[in-house]
Amino acid sequence: MLKQHLQFKLSQKLSPQQIQLMKLIQLPTLAFEQRLKQEIEENPALDTGREKTNEDDYDNYDDSYEDSDYNDNDSINAEDINVDEYLSDDEIPDYRTRSNNYSSDDEEKNVPYAAGTSFTQHLKNQLSTFILDEEEEEIAEFLVGSIDESGYIRRSLTEIMDDLAFTQNIFTSEKKIGEVFKIVHQLDPSGVGARNLQECLSIQLHRKDKSESTDLAIKIIDDAFDQFTKKHYKKLIQKFDITEDQLKAAIEEIEHLNPKPGGSYSGNNRIVEHVIPDFSIKIADGELELSLNGRNAPELHVSKEYNDMLKGYKESKEKSKSQKDAVLFIKQKLDAAKWFIEAVRQRQQTLFVTMSAIMHYQKEYFLTGDERKLKPMILKDIADEIEMDVSTVSRVANSKYVDTPYGTKLIKEFFSESMKNDQGEDVSTREIKKILETVIDEENKKKPLTDDALAKILKEKGYPIARRTVAKYREQLDIPVARLRKKI
Repeated sequence: MLKQHLQFKLSQKLSPQQIQLMKLIQLPTLAFEQRLKQEIEENPALDTGREKTNEDDYDNYDDSYEDSDYNDNDSINAEDINVDEYLSDDEIPDYRTRSNNYSSDDEEKNVPYAAGTSFTQHLKNQLSTFILDEEEEEIAEFLVGSIDESGYIRRSLTEIMDDLAFTQNIFTSEKKIGEVFKIVHQLDPSGVGARNLQECLSIQLHRKDKSESTDLAIKIIDDAFDQFTKKHYKKLIQKFDITEDQLKAAIEEIEHLNPKPGGSYSGNNRIVEHVIPDFSIKIADGELELSLNGRNAPELHVSKEYNDMLKGYKESKEKSKSQKDAVLFIKQKLDAAKWFIEAVRQRQQTLFVTMSAIMHYQKEYFLTGDERKLKPMILKDIADEIEMDVSTVSRVANSKYVDTPYGTKLIKEFFSESMKNDQGEDVSTREIKKILETVIDEENKKKPLTDDALAKILKEKGYPIARRTVAKYREQLDIPVARLRKKI
């Protein structure tokens, strides 16, 4: 039996210009600057800077060719191009994307780079101060080259012995490698070359000036490290027959040690990344003021040279084939420049409108800095407010930062789901996390609160959430379980 039916399918296909705009919106300030630089380098018809021109004349630019296929020059007849559509009585006007919501005094800031001797070379230089035979020197240099950025050698003696044989053609014993390890452990910063945290702390303690608390700290790390990490303080007091004050002094010694000695070396040639805020929010006379980072709003215009080239084509009486080919090329570049300038303008407008809606939605928070004032907010709330797609809001929020009176914040952190309190009101999960964090900060550290106890306290405060939800929020806040929060 043959069945026939009609099926209607609604689909939307984005134009290349729309795709270009979406990609630009997603870029944070630094990446946008790089994209802008790339476009200027690739399209000689696009230029930056100020020109004394009439901005309104650029509206004479005609869009009638936007749907043409510019990949095939033969599809466009040079004779059909009305050059006057690309020219005005004056120079091709400056199409400014500058707006009045940023300062022209914004400075150009480069990402700093920590130059100098590398961490590995710094350690190798120290080896020259030791008297070593040829084998010891080769093993020591191999060990130093195996140290990671935290300052550790996370490999067993057997693995190191095998690697020395296979890669360096050095046949030695685990005993010999262990002896060279002791030399490496004398290098600065103290603790470097350790194979685990216990050894790292022990090395640092053994190099400190001797005192009662230091000697006890050494015993704790060397002989009772597991009990120390699990904070079984009563067992430590019994094991070493000490008072609570003596244990407290020893623990203070340990807490002042560096668990990542490699990170303390400033000359490790790693790029220091600095967040450049895309927006700035200030409070003036009790009102919020939003501004867009000026580096997101460049002045763009069509190159004057291209204007002169078009004028030359228009004024020539006999138009050669090379001139016709040139005007086709110029038209393509002018169209591309116009599309990019418009995309930058729309990007600027979209960023500002979106952040403005977020700022007003979270007005109480931005006026006070109190995270408990953050309202539940999802992408759709802002998308409905500004009548844009959820994906557009996501692109703005996901990778952009805003400078506030309370520090620089990632915009997506202002978004959170809602939960009901005991009054039936919607409250932000961020608000609950902040209250949970405050409760834990104020707890008696000698008797930290369990997740069950935290759940009961939150319920008393009007937030009826389950113990497993408390555990989830605590983990998201990087707060350890009660046993590991215990102090003496």
